[in-house]
Amino acid sequence: MKRFFLFLMLLLAGNIIFAQDIFPEQDETEKEQPEILNHLTVIQDSRLEKMLAWDVQKNAFLDGMEGFRVEIFFSPAADALEKARKKKLEFLSKYPDLPVYIKYDAPNFRVRVGDFRTKNEALKLYKKIKSNYSVAFIVADDIKFPLLKQEQYE
Repeated sequence: MKRFFLFLMLLLAGNIIFAQDIFPEQDETEKEQPEILNHLTVIQDSRLEKMLAWDVQKNAFLDGMEGFRVEIFFSPAADALEKARKKKLEFLSKYPDLPVYIKYDAPNFRVRVGDFRTKNEALKLYKKIKSNYSVAFIVADDIKFPLLKQEQYE
């Protein structure tokens, strides 16, 4: 039984070792594909193309993406809109480089700050402002698409 098991393991190991084709080394200046990729045919279900087209169509109408913001104010009071505007101006005077949004979710007016793709990015702002805004917390929200930073070369 041990011999059979050992023979089977050696047979499998041999198949694994010699299973891969090795392409000859190409010069780094050449950007050609291996010959096998020139004859590659992809066969896929037609439903996959429909799903991809549906996803592209659905995302074409979005004004943003899923992300995070820091909420610094919310209130259901009658004068909540006025208070929210004051809170927005107060925040913008301290941090003029961050976008501030007033959002109405019945019955609350909310003031949310930033457009962060990850919770970690929002956490950095939260730690920075938590001493001035004790009721602040991080919320998941639809954010505007972030601007891509242009690399500046010297």
